[in-house]
Amino acid sequence: MTIKETVLTNNLQHLFVKGSFGIEKEGLRTDLKGNLALTPHPEAFGNRKHHPYIQTDFSESQLELVTPPHETLQEQYQWLKALHDVVNRTLDKDEFVWPFSMPNRLPKEEAIPIIDVSDKSEIEYREQLASKYGKKKQMISGVHFNFSFTEEFIEALAQDHLTEEETADLCNEMYLKMSRNFLRYQWLLTYLFGASPVSDDTYSAEESNTYFRSIRNSPLGYHNTFSNKVSYQSIRQYAEDIETLVDDKTLIEEREYYGASRLRGKGKMVRDLISKGTRYVEFRSFDINPLDSLGFSYEQSQFTHLFLLTMIWMERDHSDKEIEEGAQMNKATALENPFEPSQFKKEGIEILNLMSETASELKMEDSYHQVIEKAESLLENPEQTLSAKIVTELKKGKSHIQYGIELGQQYKQTSFEKPFLLNGFQEMEMSTQLLLFDALKMGVETSVLDYNDQFLKLSYTNKVEYVRNGNMTSKDTYISHWIMANKTVTKKVLKNAGYQVPGGEEFTSEQQALDHFVLFRDKPIVIKPKSTNYGIGISIFKKPASLDGYTEAVRLAFQEDAQILVEEYIEGTEYRFFVINDKVEAVLLRQPANVIGNGSDTIEELISEKNKHPYRGVKHRAPLEKIKMGEIEQLMLKEQGYSFDSILEKGKQVFLRENSNISTGGDSIDMTDEMHDSYKQIAVDMAKALEVKVTGLDLIVPDINKPSASDHPGYVVIEANFNPAMHMHAFVQKGSGRNLSEKVITMLYPSIELS
Repeated sequence: MTIKETVLTNNLQHLFVKGSFGIEKEGLRTDLKGNLALTPHPEAFGNRKHHPYIQTDFSESQLELVTPPHETLQEQYQWLKALHDVVNRTLDKDEFVWPFSMPNRLPKEEAIPIIDVSDKSEIEYREQLASKYGKKKQMISGVHFNFSFTEEFIEALAQDHLTEEETADLCNEMYLKMSRNFLRYQWLLTYLFGASPVSDDTYSAEESNTYFRSIRNSPLGYHNTFSNKVSYQSIRQYAEDIETLVDDKTLIEEREYYGASRLRGKGKMVRDLISKGTRYVEFRSFDINPLDSLGFSYEQSQFTHLFLLTMIWMERDHSDKEIEEGAQMNKATALENPFEPSQFKKEGIEILNLMSETASELKMEDSYHQVIEKAESLLENPEQTLSAKIVTELKKGKSHIQYGIELGQQYKQTSFEKPFLLNGFQEMEMSTQLLLFDALKMGVETSVLDYNDQFLKLSYTNKVEYVRNGNMTSKDTYISHWIMANKTVTKKVLKNAGYQVPGGEEFTSEQQALDHFVLFRDKPIVIKPKSTNYGIGISIFKKPASLDGYTEAVRLAFQEDAQILVEEYIEGTEYRFFVINDKVEAVLLRQPANVIGNGSDTIEELISEKNKHPYRGVKHRAPLEKIKMGEIEQLMLKEQGYSFDSILEKGKQVFLRENSNISTGGDSIDMTDEMHDSYKQIAVDMAKALEVKVTGLDLIVPDINKPSASDHPGYVVIEANFNPAMHMHAFVQKGSGRNLSEKVITMLYPSIELS
């Protein structure tokens, strides 16, 4: 039976539609004037020897982004978005990624830098390519769309009665048919997605004066002129033809074969395809889409996915001679005027009809039918194709270089609109996003095991680490987290170790706490749940609390825990000391949630206005939390003689919380450099006493310039926090942001190479 018949007979449609998807996207680093950036590959991206996501291709200036394989297009685009954010934010401020396939303004051939890596064979290979094709052609960039069926689908096809070798043969035949038909009909993809209509005269003065659909896919682009010497009729013939081209020195190495469809196997050599089977296919004929910030839109991937499935689903199959005819049709399409109808329009409509039938028979989502409808419209309206849209802009007076600068800088700026979020993963907790950003930047292989639980798996040079919530790692014991979660235990451990802690009492019921009000009625106090985080349920009274205020605060604390603490309030300023691996990496002053009057607005209006700041958000997805208007805030205002309807005089500052947590609307000020080293050492020693590598210690320090001494400690520790938030240190209201997630990674991988 054919694959189609087998799928239908065994009800495997849902598995056939699934796949493993990946994108490789090249792009030239460019300076602000549109010139090729001649600076080295950024050291911040780590060592290319190990980096799974950010590489260089031919040139030191030519970035290559590689998404890991994923079983849905949605996941593929999560990673593509994230990698673009990482690159855009990491590149020098005077550089951006060129958005076109055809190069930016190039220097003379000899000035184009070949990659500078430790592996000399990689440099020698590129030197041979430069000699053979010229450096300028190597600077043409594109998108490779990688596809394979899932192991689940392959196993279902094998049905437990095929040997390993027979299963490899089955895979090879599927991917060969897909490739044969792809090569025959790829002209349609060039018509729809061709986006390199013109080049700069530093590439070629001849092409700079004429508009095409796709210079990259035309004879003017960068190709093997001998691609037709490789047969796709059998896997053995495919492998042997490539080997022959290497043997007769037509190819420098096997990897120099640049066919529009390249079969990739489980082994390193092309001959391994015969025995081990095809693992995936790399489709290499796509221009960068300069009108999409990622260079290849989600809709393009959907269309390509359906196109590839149709290449197998359809009854047609093609010989090598017909494949060569398809190659000629693709070249002809690439050289067409972007505003002219396709000379193969009739066949294009037939292919789209076949794709529509495939989508219907496989019961694919409506969005797949929508991309077909759009393609039908583009066949009827060539002026709406990518190449025509680009030319329309150029005809307004922009040069290729000017337009590239405009788009490239626009896309880079988009990544900075909310630099505290990682595009694609913005629904995850903030600290996890920051860690994921740095892992991708530094070349640590990363996978998200559980989005809701913020669970990541990291791997570097085969060493695996697991991280939860950004900084919960194997370096800390299970019991250490429970110690810090319990305020009473934390106090006892630290007090026994000789550190200054506040006095207080513990209560197990509201009535018990109320019965002991007499102990606290003349003292400033803090009322808080015994086990809590993010400042939830905490009330602070800098002046003795009224019975009503005390009663309400006790009630709020018991809402969060079955036991509460009432502690003495310590006069002074509270600072968060962030300790990682026996070193204080950041110190933060957090001002409690507050507003300053302007003489006309109510406190409620002032809060609403302050909450509009772009750094303020909710649920820890922004560096600062929005100020709430809840029971605690209402109580604090009441204690000061205000309500939300009160109008504050100009310059009058009113606090809505006594606790200074950022998570309850506080402001952030970095004090790392200002804090005296004696207090930093105390924080490190406390972390050692608690036996933790990552913690946030809250210390009251009245005078940060006066060193702590054994007879005059100068501090009181009020809390130790496991899984402390990192985002509030990275993006501060005032002072220098501190990159803590990178410190967590270097703690886990102390030998990581950063250059």
